[in-house]
Amino acid sequence: MSNVTLGRTHITVDKNGFGTLPVQRVTKEEAAVILRRAYEGGITFFDTARAYSDSEEKIGLALSGVRNHIYLATKTMASTPEGFWKDLETSLSLLKTDCIDIYQFHNPPFCPRPGDESGLYDAALKAREQGKIRFIGITNHRLSVAQEAIQSGLYDTLQFPFCYLADEKDIALVEACREQDMGFIAMKSLSGGLITNAAAAYAYADQFDNVLPIWGIQRLSELEEFLSFIQDPPSMTGEIKALIDRDRKLLSGTFCRGCGYCMPCPAGIEINNCARMSLLLRRSPTASHLSPAGQEKMMKIKDCLHCGQCASKCPYGLDTPALLERNLKDYEEILAGKEMTPDNF
Repeated sequence: MSNVTLGRTHITVDKNGFGTLPVQRVTKEEAAVILRRAYEGGITFFDTARAYSDSEEKIGLALSGVRNHIYLATKTMASTPEGFWKDLETSLSLLKTDCIDIYQFHNPPFCPRPGDESGLYDAALKAREQGKIRFIGITNHRLSVAQEAIQSGLYDTLQFPFCYLADEKDIALVEACREQDMGFIAMKSLSGGLITNAAAAYAYADQFDNVLPIWGIQRLSELEEFLSFIQDPPSMTGEIKALIDRDRKLLSGTFCRGCGYCMPCPAGIEINNCARMSLLLRRSPTASHLSPAGQEKMMKIKDCLHCGQCASKCPYGLDTPALLERNLKDYEEILAGKEMTPDNF
């Protein structure tokens, strides 16, 4: 069994956090079964967001009876103090709690600070004084904002993408959080579905004793695999290391992470899936991707306006239009019967 402590918050939980973004895709009844099973199986850290449609409501319905035995983290995308307070009160009501353990600024394009024009950090301080939140966190996909947040000393936790595709800069963030006694919550631990070996993902994260991975779960079968890691944590074997090395060669670099911050597209293109379709076809069941509906989504790429909005909003600085064109070409070759290999992408 592996535990992790989130820095100066002293929140200590099993190294299996529950990311509830996928829970919005299932019914309330299904969500209740999954969330309760997660708690009964030993998961006590649940991360959600005001932006995740009804995920907060589902957590409140399923877990309010065990509130004193779990930790809740949620997020606000508000850009004003008024929006901050509206989001906070809504989250408290839906989660059926009077205090949120970690309240996070959700991927802001800057690092909120006391006294700045946004007023967001001052609102968080007031909420903490009122006992409505315990700790102040920040989530981001931008390396520069994450680095500034760590250096500021203002935040108790950072949530940032981290998995075995991480590079030296990402690992440096983990170490900087350790030095600042700041909790590190790892989102995208399965790289938005591109990592298909959960044991390998866990074994990599387990090498960093201050990292709490949160797994996006929407099926009981997925949950049971992660629950099995509580009693029998996967270790970094030679076989797993070889698998990771292969994936790094295939996936590292300029690929779409599927974060969705480029959306919405004015041409209606589902960018966060279409820009990584070639990889999805190689690493997940192909039936839905190649179905008439899947083909219709991919052909929308031909309607691209070349407005540049997606590229300007990409936190990873990707040439998104070029990625879309590349994926469409590969997709059409696959439809024509060309074999999928790493060399033709």
